Amino acid sequence: MNNHPVIVLDFETTGLSPQYGDRAIEIGAVRLENNRITDRFQSLMNPGIRINSFIESYTGITNDMVEAAPPCAAVMEEFAEFIGDHPLVAHNASFDGKFLDAELEGIGTSRKSTMACSMLAARRVYPQAPNHKLGTLVRYCGIYTDGTFHRALADAEMTGHLWIAMIDAIKDTFGINRVSFDLMQKVSRITKAKAPAYLEKIARAQR
Repeated sequence: MNNHPVIVLDFETTGLSPQYGDRAIEIGAVRLENNRITDRFQSLMNPGIRINSFIESYTGITNDMVEAAPPCAAVMEEFAEFIGDHPLVAHNASFDGKFLDAELEGIGTSRKSTMACSMLAARRVYPQAPNHKLGTLVRYCGIYTDGTFHRALADAEMTGHLWIAMIDAIKDTFGINRVSFDLMQKVSRITKAKAPAYLEKIARAQR
């Protein structure tokens, strides 16, 4: 990861799946460079459909708020520039990846970047955590938070700090000097049982 920017993103949405007509209502993202947040992106988005009362209550994002926001297409044009071709991270990447791909398709483009899942990585790095929800992991790792969750930028920032914490944990536990995005992505894809042996092998190769 050193010197290679990574974009950590989070969507708030009208529901669970773009396949059933759900849309993004907020995007938040941070750029990580050398294990530090160096830039941020946040915008509400007008999906052109009503937000139900559950989502309003869950996120705090109301219909009035998105009515005053720019349309999804305008926001996604800007966001596509922000992410460029940098690697991407999301907590539950299968969810955010679906919405990212659907909203990019809506403006006639597609994702150039590979995506890693911080939730899957955390299951390998912190197998003893009570569960691997973002809020639980933030508390488990002692990451500072002002208590805001289910808003896109706050969740993206917390995921970014979690990603940094996992990199530091791998370095400290296994003595690995250089923990790249590719290594983190690989860790998230192998089984929990195989993760320690894989990381020990990487550490030996770096010595």
